[in-house]
Formats: sequence, structure tokens, C-alpha cells
Amino acid sequence: MTTKSQKIEGRILSIPRVVLAGTHSGVGKTSLSLALVSALRRRGLRVQTFKVGPDFLDPTYLALASGRPCYNLDGWMTGSKDYVCRLFGRVSEDADIAVMEGVMGLFDGADPATIEGSTGEVAKWLHAPVLLIANAHGLGRSLAAMVKGYASFEPGVNIAGVIANQCGSEEHAEGLAHSLQASSLPSLLGAIPRGRLAQLPSRHLGLVTADANNLAPSTLDALAQALEQHASLEGILRVARSAPPLEISAPERKAVAKRWRVAVARDRAFHFYYQDLFDELEMGGCELIPFSPAEDQRLPACEALYIGGGYPEEHAAALSANKPMLEAIRQLAAANRPIYAECGGLMYLAKSLETGDGREYPMVGLLPAATRMLDHKKVLGYVEVILKEDSLWGAKGTKFRGHEFHYSEMSMDPTGRAGWQASYTLRRRRAEGIREEGFQRGRVLASYVHLHLASRPEALRFFIYHCGENS
Repeated sequence: MTTKSQKIEGRILSIPRVVLAGTHSGVGKTSLSLALVSALRRRGLRVQTFKVGPDFLDPTYLALASGRPCYNLDGWMTGSKDYVCRLFGRVSEDADIAVMEGVMGLFDGADPATIEGSTGEVAKWLHAPVLLIANAHGLGRSLAAMVKGYASFEPGVNIAGVIANQCGSEEHAEGLAHSLQASSLPSLLGAIPRGRLAQLPSRHLGLVTADANNLAPSTLDALAQALEQHASLEGILRVARSAPPLEISAPERKAVAKRWRVAVARDRAFHFYYQDLFDELEMGGCELIPFSPAEDQRLPACEALYIGGGYPEEHAAALSANKPMLEAIRQLAAANRPIYAECGGLMYLAKSLETGDGREYPMVGLLPAATRMLDHKKVLGYVEVILKEDSLWGAKGTKFRGHEFHYSEMSMDPTGRAGWQASYTLRRRRAEGIREEGFQRGRVLASYVHLHLASRPEALRFFIYHCGENS
């Protein structure tokens, strides 16, 4: 079996591609995306995966399934069709097919009145055909009505096939297929029986981060088998091959020699990162050195430190007990080296972390604040940030976009705030008012906000300049 050839000729990319989108959340997008990726790999294809939106967890599953890094495509945070298309083209160049998992429902995004920030926006920008996934439990001809509405709702979004999940019987599936055909709608390419897809582990932020312990090869094989038995893989490939050539707006940059070492916290406690930021930092001259704050006794030799989000509350005892690492980070701050921490990283840099069972663990103690876990979601949503002061990522007045998602809260110690200032003015999407964020002293910056930085070349230059200054 062969696929449509892919190559970049000047500014044109031709590659089979498909978006798996849902009528709404919870219809099985992740399981079906994993099933499709695994089935394609069983045929010997190189599959490049993407996740629409800001999610950190689904990409870990897609990366394991594909054997390649998964990249986020977020039209709102990047604010740039050109960036999304360039990123897609750069990382898909050597793949046989690209599979994109959507976020929420097909047209759900940053704005309830427009396509902005939605799966539909990304599909439209990339001229990628969409497989619409619906929960068919209790549906008959009404499925056709739903598909007709989705297919005609937004010009330029091409729904090219339908997958019905949670079907009841073969007769049910036949009825659904007939209802779509009778209404001249996109064909039913899959009818997955109720309970046929393996369940994936989850916790309060969504899925548990994927690793070899919770996403075994046997699980991926079972998902692939379910798709192969109850869907037309050839039909899905025909849809993917129908994608037209994609124009890429700008040539790719060449990487420069590595000059600055950036230690990156990557272990079971900290692993929420966007792969494109790592790529851009490396192309800009940074050598990224992973380490474990929970297990390593010292920092690697470095000019800067980056601590992303994750689950520090799940590993608070180990983090707190690793005194040599806590002291090493304090010493790096005292040496005026850049330290950037997001969300879970902020919790780690604080004085203490109180877990859900009420236990309090001392942490690094740079940030004069205590954090504690809540039994409910504290914040979820897109945010816009304006720098009130010069920062690691830009000059005063610079604007960024990002998102927040956490179940913890922070309380600052008013007696220990000397030298610390809030460097962000933050406004949430769909919310009134602004608040201060981005806590900074010297070259230490900690925030609950996950900024999208890879799409901001000037921010990358600013950070890399800080890596080299006084080194």
C-alpha cells in the first residue's frame, strides 16, 4: 500500500492529512486518534501527530503511539495562521501522513461567536479534511441532521467522513450509514461498538501523562484492532489523500551552533511543555539538558533553568526531601542566572506546597509564597498578558497569549516580598477585570500562566540574550 508522496518544493507541501474532530467533548477523539495512528504504523507508515489547543496531556499519548514528538496547533495562542502552517510543514516534511486530534467540539474555541481558536480554524488553515466523531448512543436518523448542521456551518471546513462511536449493534450501524447516504452527506467510515475502545487513565487535569506504565504496546494494538475491525482504514486514507497541496509562507531557519546550556526539569513531577518551544530554543543556540528535581542531586552545568508545569503535588515528598537540589536552585538564583517557572514550576519555587491531604512540604523557597491544592478547579482558560516591566521574555509593554489550568492557589507572604514584583498585567478571555501575575525578582520569573513563546521570535531572542549575559 502506498500513500500520496510528500515533499517540500519551495513553498508547497503535499502530504496526506486528516483531522479527527468531535461533535463535542467526550466522544472518544483521543482513543480513536490513538487507534488510527497505531493502525497506520502497523502498515509501516511514518505518522506525524498534532493536538489542537493548549493541552499538555493528549500529546504524550500521541507521541508514544507515533514514535515521534507531538506538536500543539493553537490558532488563538499563536495568533498566526502563518506560524501554524510553518510549524505543520516543518515537522511533517519527512512523514507519510499527518493526524491531528481536535479539541472539544469542532467549532468550540476562544470565541463563542467565531471560529477563532477552534479545531475548525486549524482544519481550515491547513485545508485538512475532517473526520467528524459523534457519540451515536441513542441516535438514528438524527445523526444525519447533526452531520448536516456541522457540514454546512462554517465555509471552508471540509467534513469528509463520519465515525460513529458507542454504536449498539450492526443493524444500528447500518441504519446510521443509510441515513447519511440518503441525505447525500459524508459517508460513515466507522461504527465503533459500545465499550470497544480501551479506557485511558485520568486524574483531575485530564488524562494521566502517558508513559510505558499506562500506555502499553498491547493497549495500542487493541485500539488499532478495534479501528481495523469496525472502520474503513482505506476510506480514511482516501480522505487523508484528498487534502490539497499546502502553501508554506516562509522558508525554514537553519539552526545555529549551541552556545548556552538550559537545564530543563523533565521527570514525573514536571513534564508540561510545548515541543515547538524546545525546537525554537535549540535552533536559536540553546542546548537543552533534562534533569530530575525529584531524583538528581545536583543541577547540570547551565546558564539558565526552565521548570515547566506538571504534578509537583503528586511528588511533593520526594521534591521536598531532595535538599541538595533545592539548594542548587537557590545558588543558581543567587548567581543571577535566568530561572523561568510555569504553574507547577511556580509551586516548586515557592516556600511550601500543601497537598490535598493537608500535609505541607517545604520547597525551594525563592518565591515568598505558599501554595495549596484545592478540591476544585481554580482557573481554566485562555489569557492575555502585557509585561509591566522588562522580563526574561521581553521588554515592558510586550503582549503575549497563553492559558491557565490549575487546581492550586497561591498566597504571598507580605513580609517577604522585598524585591519581588508582579511583572504581568493579565486579562482572562470571557472575563471582566485584570489582575497582576508573573512574579519576578532579578532574573527569576514564576507564573501560573503557560505562555506560548515559540511563536514569538522576539521573545526567544530576549531569553537567549539573558542566557548569555554575564556568563
